[in-house]
Amino acid sequence: MIDFSELIRPGDFVVWGQACAEPVPLVEQLLSQRAELGGITCFIGIPVAGTVRPEHADHIRFVSYCGTGTNRHLAAAGLLDIYPGAYSTLPQFVSRADVVLVQCTPADEAGRYSLGLADDYLSAAIDSARVVVAEVNDQLPFSTCARYLTDADIDVVVHTSRSVPENVFAAPTADLHAIAGLAAELIPDGATLQFGIGAVPEAVLGALTKHRDLGIHSGIFTDAAVGLMEGGVVAKAVTTLLMGSARLFDFVDHNPNVCLCPISYTHDPERLAGQHKFVAINSAIEVDLTGQINAETAGGRYVGAVGGGGEFLRAAHRSVGGIPIVALPSTAGQQSRIVSRLSGPVTTARADAGVFVTEFGVADLRGLTLGQRRERMLAIAHPNHRDALQENA
Repeated sequence: MIDFSELIRPGDFVVWGQACAEPVPLVEQLLSQRAELGGITCFIGIPVAGTVRPEHADHIRFVSYCGTGTNRHLAAAGLLDIYPGAYSTLPQFVSRADVVLVQCTPADEAGRYSLGLADDYLSAAIDSARVVVAEVNDQLPFSTCARYLTDADIDVVVHTSRSVPENVFAAPTADLHAIAGLAAELIPDGATLQFGIGAVPEAVLGALTKHRDLGIHSGIFTDAAVGLMEGGVVAKAVTTLLMGSARLFDFVDHNPNVCLCPISYTHDPERLAGQHKFVAINSAIEVDLTGQINAETAGGRYVGAVGGGGEFLRAAHRSVGGIPIVALPSTAGQQSRIVSRLSGPVTTARADAGVFVTEFGVADLRGLTLGQRRERMLAIAHPNHRDALQENA
């Protein structure tokens, strides 16, 4: 393994791949040498392997756009600085990177290294970094990419042969099946789908097996999306992050029908709005009676992200035949997730509100006044909370 003290300078900004694309051996080596590096800042995305822990913050400042997974432990301990920007701005944010750690495949006969499971913000970071360290993993799927790496892009290579960490969502509950069924009825054949991360979007995709001629243009591609392609529902997919199980990894390997692109392509507002019948399927932590969305905090803790939800919802509004969907269970434990007043930030403004779905129905807020919106939202809240919501409204 390499000595990062020879590559990293005090004060450097270090970026590495997120989720299943994390170059885990490189990150583990860097963390083990953190006391020797003179104080650095590391940008971390969605955790899957749980590599970073609070004790690593003794010599490293951690920054992320999200509080998901094990990032919650860092956030709860006050050891995670949050970048609260939209997902489309991440390439600009990481373009200040000094050092980038990336996982890629061995080079093919043309000398191209596939980025494997993520391009997202990595291309922007790679193009600006002083040093690029590549873990070349021969078990990583060779994905079709809009951009491949070459020897000219890479300064240091570490060869590995290891299985890739998987991310599998739990099987949907009865409530999620109900939500998914209602959302699926809204989606027309021939639509182009975007979907967020989590059990709710996964359940909605699982309810689309009878649809036809769908496309995918999304920030993420998961096992549920694989099911739609294997079933002939979807022919082509464009994404920036592949996140799932070995089933997904095998499916995307040398598959020209799934294309890995940077955020600058997948989240471009004009390109999104120009998609045919663009349907955005996202979830939320809580929503208020007027359509404001909190997708970031719960119980005073940062557990979510600004992400790309607002951008996708706006694009669906502009798309001809598009539908901006936010689906969520009506409750979390004993608490209503439809509230009279948000407990956290307004991640997405009510001006961008579209169609909300819970297990109790569908509330289409488009073209409605505030009073009409409250009536629609009350109707899809859990019956046990409707009276209290009405009083507080």
